[in-house]
Amino acid sequence: MPNDAPRHASPPEHAASRQRLMRCCAIATDAELADAVASLGPLPRITDVRRPETGLVMLRGRIGGDGAPFNVGEATVTRAVVKLETGEIGHAYLLGRSGERARLAATIDALGQTGANRERIDEAFIKPVTARLAAERQTRKAETAATRVNFFTLARGED
Repeated sequence: MPNDAPRHASPPEHAASRQRLMRCCAIATDAELADAVASLGPLPRITDVRRPETGLVMLRGRIGGDGAPFNVGEATVTRAVVKLETGEIGHAYLLGRSGERARLAATIDALGQTGANRERIDEAFIKPVTARLAAERQTRKAETAATRVNFFTLARGED
């Protein structure tokens, strides 16, 4: 009787941690990615499984969220795959044309797959990126609140 479960299924908490890490890689700046890799100290030897490549992906949409799908347009995406000498393989697909950024994100993904590096990556990369995003969100919220207009109506008692 065949087993339908994948052979190399990762625990749900590891999958969620990796999704969080890849989300941060997608929204991080080039400098944040480079600083994170540099702060992790001596790295194992890294080889390119798939050198950074830039291409296009078709974006699809739906009217009202549930209508018939249609092609919205294309977006430029760069992908990279790296392998550490310890065996971990990191993948990255990022919007834009920066091959170096995609390679750094793939390196962080590979490094984040080991338990020893997860805490270091959390401190050196995830926390600063999420703090920057929270500060930017707060700034936008304050700027929006400053332009808010409160409308009110005066009632006339004679009508």
